[in-house]
Amino acid sequence: VVTASTAVPDLVHRAEALATAMRFERSSIPEIGRLLTVLVAQRPRGRFAEIGTGCGVGAAWIASALDPEAAFVTVEADAERAAASGRLFEELPNLRVIHGDWHEALPPEAPFDLLFFDGGHWKSGDVPGESEQALALVPSGGIVVIDDLTPEALWPEEWRGRPDPVREFWLGDPRLTAAEVLTTPQTAAILAVRA
Repeated sequence: VVTASTAVPDLVHRAEALATAMRFERSSIPEIGRLLTVLVAQRPRGRFAEIGTGCGVGAAWIASALDPEAAFVTVEADAERAAASGRLFEELPNLRVIHGDWHEALPPEAPFDLLFFDGGHWKSGDVPGESEQALALVPSGGIVVIDDLTPEALWPEEWRGRPDPVREFWLGDPRLTAAEVLTTPQTAAILAVRA
């Protein structure tokens, strides 16, 4: 019997094995992977991007839903992980792994129907302006997915009452229709569609 908890594409298993071998512990969880496949499937000939390849688990979920006419680019700042992920996906002609800084690598590739914003320290508000730069990569109707957020109900006491620039931007910007959804009882994601 195939259920939502057991239906994992072989490419995802291979990426998970790579992450284990490289001792990379920040891969996309299956709940996000399944969400990404649904969003990718709705735009069969779309253009997709990921910021933060890691060892390719999120990219493997996306790749598993790609139409042959779709295009997907994923950017990883770490050279070793980018090279390993590039080898993992080398047989997929419509998927490119780029080693580098997404600020430089992605603008020439844009616009994207879906941007999976998965890497970096920007979620803690460390780098001002990154949300605006990411939004510039999607056109009207484009979707941005941001994962690895801690639901506000689970914030430690020292976080309470502090500004949250990521949520303020993605949930409050008038150019966006957005929602925060629980992906597990302990994790949340933001889905935002540009007007």
